[in-house]
Amino acid sequence: TSTAQHQTRIQSARSRLAARWKLAARPRKRPGLAFTSLLLAGLLPVAACAASGEEPEPVATASVNDPIEPLNRAIFSFNLFLDDVLLEPAAKTYRFVVPGVARRSVRNAIDNVRSPVTFANDVLQGEVNRAGVTLTRFAINTTVGVGGLFDPAEGWGYEYHSEDFGQTLGTYGVGEGPYFVAPILGPAPPRDLVGRGVDMLFDPLTWVGGDTADYVQLGITVVDVIDFREQNLEIFDEIERTSLDLYATFRSAYRQRRNSQIANGEETGFETGDEVDFDSVP
Repeated sequence: TSTAQHQTRIQSARSRLAARWKLAARPRKRPGLAFTSLLLAGLLPVAACAASGEEPEPVATASVNDPIEPLNRAIFSFNLFLDDVLLEPAAKTYRFVVPGVARRSVRNAIDNVRSPVTFANDVLQGEVNRAGVTLTRFAINTTVGVGGLFDPAEGWGYEYHSEDFGQTLGTYGVGEGPYFVAPILGPAPPRDLVGRGVDMLFDPLTWVGGDTADYVQLGITVVDVIDFREQNLEIFDEIERTSLDLYATFRSAYRQRRNSQIANGEETGFETGDEVDFDSVP
């Protein structure tokens, strides 16, 4: 009975995590780029078999296209250590110091500055209507929204979405390739790793050059990382408490999220989750 209850808690936690990641297609939720940035700083809270103390069952690496799973697990543990000592404390401090309304404006501004990357990938995917929405949102929020700090475009019917070149390759049928976890970067299968590099070319700041542009890019990435981690403090803690095999859980969730993004959220199989209410978080 206790085993069955424990499995129920695991499934519930996984469903809540998946539901939260489904919000990638909703305004201000950007887990496409936001999650990638989170991985850049060390991925997620560390835990394995925390609830029961049991060893996870062996995973059939061939069936999940994870040919170097032992190495990936070692790198995953290192990334989780970085999260424990750097990212999670920074996210908690950010929540404590910065009011919810200000955090919302930070998120809006980051979404806005990433618009050129989304627009380029909208065009490459042949999504003319979505490209028009992205361009219109950028124009409205940069002007009326005071440099992107506010999001009046959403209220006028232009909802936020994000795209990246990894998704673009996926729409053309390119498979992700063997699963790979990179130090600091986190999950980086070949398709998405290439996509990250190409997206840098779509970012106008890449072509500005000079120390100032480099510092701005670094600052955006750091704030993006901390902001996303802050939004998900509680849900990650719950996964840490309930997951028997954290590595396998996030490998599966990462792939489901990417497949959902490639399909523009149309066929995810995820349960519906609630939006994060920034004003209700202290």
